[in-house]
Amino acid sequence: MGDNLGTRALPLRGGGSIPIVGFGTWQLEGDDAYRSTLDALQVGYRHVDTATGYGNEAQVGAALRDSGIARSEVFVTTKCPPENAGREAETIERSLELLGLEYVDLWLVHWPPNGDAAPATWEQFVVARDAGRARFIGVSNYSIDQIDEIVAATGETPAVNQIRWSPNLYDPAVASALAERGVVLEGYSPLRRSNLDDPVVAQLARTHGKTPAQVVLRWHVDKGFVVIPKSSHRERVEQNFALDDFELSAEEVQRLDGLARLEG
Repeated sequence: MGDNLGTRALPLRGGGSIPIVGFGTWQLEGDDAYRSTLDALQVGYRHVDTATGYGNEAQVGAALRDSGIARSEVFVTTKCPPENAGREAETIERSLELLGLEYVDLWLVHWPPNGDAAPATWEQFVVARDAGRARFIGVSNYSIDQIDEIVAATGETPAVNQIRWSPNLYDPAVASALAERGVVLEGYSPLRRSNLDDPVVAQLARTHGKTPAQVVLRWHVDKGFVVIPKSSHRERVEQNFALDDFELSAEEVQRLDGLARLEG
């Protein structure tokens, strides 16, 4: 996979791949969404994550256009809100219109509609993929049982499950179950859901001459989890991507794994 995180990617079922470090845009609005996404692309990110529910698809799309980067070089994710179940086709068309794209690389069911696996919604995602509206389809915030339910109903396995994830939330059973099913684990809110003041994180940051946030993000990379940090500050956008020049040892990774046990 190479050492450059700008190009390092994890394989997706059916061929193709997803860059392991992406730029999240949750809670970025208006000019902030545009500027921060453009900053990220200029820094080197080639994976951008948005959603219908974020209300910033138009700004993300404008940044993609203004970056001058070829469409084929950027992996773009958006998501369908659960309340749009039954209007999947309309939702993806609107997302593509706002983004100014002919397709997205990944389209996710943002949350289980009404808390249910919703195989009927998943069937419409398969239709959208087969129509070329999305290269890959997946889910977000789904349990293993819910994934099994939609696979049993449709024969189609999600490429990705995007869930809250960090060393503090690390659950090896979930990670193993997704891996066994060939579903890529993508972690969101990696920094928000971490204790950056934890003594273990702080000590590893000092050891490597990195920020606590960089240590947490490198943990995701070393564990093989896709991660999508977000920031509206250019300096932090750069720091969150500057993960190439250090690596955590197996023992250091295990110490970070243990933070979840301490919380439990």
